[in-house]
Amino acid sequence: METLEVARREHVVTVTLNRPAKKNAANATMWSELLETFLEIRERDDDRVVVITGAGGNFCSGADLSGGGAEEARRHQLAVMRHIGDAALALHRMPKPTIAKVNGVAVGAGCNLALGCDLIVASDEARFSEIFARRGLTIDFGGSWILPRIVGMHRAKELALLADIISAKEAEAMGLVNRVVSVGELDAFVDDWATRLAAGPPIALAQTKRLLNNAFMVTMEQALEDEGAAQTVNFGTQDTVEAMAAFIEKRDPKFKGA
Repeated sequence: METLEVARREHVVTVTLNRPAKKNAANATMWSELLETFLEIRERDDDRVVVITGAGGNFCSGADLSGGGAEEARRHQLAVMRHIGDAALALHRMPKPTIAKVNGVAVGAGCNLALGCDLIVASDEARFSEIFARRGLTIDFGGSWILPRIVGMHRAKELALLADIISAKEAEAMGLVNRVVSVGELDAFVDDWATRLAAGPPIALAQTKRLLNNAFMVTMEQALEDEGAAQTVNFGTQDTVEAMAAFIEKRDPKFKGA
């Protein structure tokens, strides 16, 4: 691919945004490649966990506003934004657990790309910003939906309206990220989480992720009904049989996603 590097190892697929000279700013090609990659991963049974990161010491500096070329200029802006939204939805609908491994800047759409992941691990040198207002723009890449659910409405408005750049420690204090570790520990920490998730039961994890994503849109009654349906599916899988056997035999289960 032109803007991404995709590497696979032991059920973990790592997607690296690879425009380091632009701090991995996303151009039209990157949006298309992200959408294509997310859709491909969704269909591959061997891909159990997705790690998203950036090359050259930065995560993503947002959308590349330097110009998209003649073809991009001919497209209506709403069509462009809907295409970008397709990439955000593909990430949100990903049934596999996703981890954002963030170093350096994660701002604008790059910030919301990270927030769109299930887990965020940041180095102590990471910086986050909903920087849109500084560029005369409104929040996008799903940030208007994701951000209030993570930090609450008033804190979300603070971040989006003032467009401050905050440190990793400030982001951690707000609950914006799961963990902050030193730069030297970032790779090993994310590798550990990814390995643990890859060893988990794929069908059960996918259903848990879906239930949690829907939590703010359903009633308690509907949530209980959805949980019951999910457990019914689980009890019909080989993975649950394996988990019960492993518990009795006092060993770690070996899940196959079946």
